[in-house]
Amino acid sequence: MRTLYPSIKPHQHYYLQVDDQHKLCFDESGNSKGIPVVFLHGGPGDCYVDHGRRYFDPDFYRIINLDQRGCGRSVPHGDLQNNTTQDLILDLEQVRKHLNIDRWMLLGGGWGATLAVLYAQHYPDKVLAVIAAGFSLCRRDDLNWLYGGGIRRIFPDYWKEFVEKLDPKEQEQPLLAYYNHLTADKNELMQMSLAKSWGAWIIQCATLKPDQEALDHYVESNCMLTMAKIATHFAVNNFFIRDNYILDNINKIKHIPGILVHGRYDMVAPTDNVFQLSEQWSAAESHIVRDAGHLLTEPGIQDALVRATGVMAKRFKSEFNIKTTS
Repeated sequence: MRTLYPSIKPHQHYYLQVDDQHKLCFDESGNSKGIPVVFLHGGPGDCYVDHGRRYFDPDFYRIINLDQRGCGRSVPHGDLQNNTTQDLILDLEQVRKHLNIDRWMLLGGGWGATLAVLYAQHYPDKVLAVIAAGFSLCRRDDLNWLYGGGIRRIFPDYWKEFVEKLDPKEQEQPLLAYYNHLTADKNELMQMSLAKSWGAWIIQCATLKPDQEALDHYVESNCMLTMAKIATHFAVNNFFIRDNYILDNINKIKHIPGILVHGRYDMVAPTDNVFQLSEQWSAAESHIVRDAGHLLTEPGIQDALVRATGVMAKRFKSEFNIKTTS
């Protein structure tokens, strides 16, 4: 089984003003003349982590890691104003232009996988390839599964913990209730308590095997409130895309090489999401990891992603005139 590449440090840091309000933070590592690739973190609302650059052989890749609008080190932190899917797509295009990259590859996990596909549909001529792990079509059915009548039948104990802090009437629409409290409640202790409950619900459902380390990392994170606010902001707005938008626009990316990695037991984004995508995306291949759920930190997912970046490195190294014995 393949493991992540050794940890490396970025050699360039950037802050890019993308509109009057938002400034994106991103960095570069690896081979400055290598295959350009941008790693897109999940959420919406998460932030990039150091292991994001470790899916790539640094001899082959020019690795760009960024914090999406309002996330991580980007500022203003946690801001929901002018924070939509369309804004994030335009932000990526600004980053590409700022770095003088003609075409680049995108690798995303969870929400990052969906964002990678959406960017490719908007700018297909700027995309070398897409690697997507834990992809979701972000349809109303998928939201209803996660926050309504589907997944709670598999995790009734986690669901009870998720909704028990809400009033009985609010429990009928917990996503909307969480969003209202997280964005409008003046009680900061209540906000943080709900943010931790939201994080626990997502993470406990996200892995095949219980992962206390992942749970502690997310629930105790200083960014937990921001993550919960931005995630529910996107979710209550149906991710700012028309229902079934991705499949309706699949022809725009049919020619772009893709590798779709998905855990067989992904309960956050069930496997039918990637199955339907791969059925219509003729240039993409799918790899169902038999012993994994949703998170990129699961060993089977990491193995598949490292293999996928290796495949793409062999495919594009001649185009970038990369000479290495790796």
